[in-house]
Amino acid sequence: MHSVLTMSVHKDAYRQFQDELAALDRDQERKRKASIESPMERARREFLELRERHGLSVADVIAFFPEEEGIAYLQSLIAAAESRPTTVRKRGAKRSEKGED
Repeated sequence: MHSVLTMSVHKDAYRQFQDELAALDRDQERKRKASIESPMERARREFLELRERHGLSVADVIAFFPEEEGIAYLQSLIAAAESRPTTVRKRGAKRSEKGED
């Protein structure tokens, strides 16, 4: 019985050790990626994360970036909006068809 208890303690310690190693690996990977980024890229990434978290407006984002990058950001928003399928319109058309029946 003592050996079973000892065995489970060893397994728990091993799992904890593996979890700690995985956490260290994640930290090292994050630091490696951060070291590759330029300060402007890091600032952009952090700001965009804050934008999502705090629901900042497009005007807030544009005011943050230099003018050229603000324009590029607006262009990327426009391009993303144009490339999306028009599912909302299709749904509306289906509703009107259902109403006519």
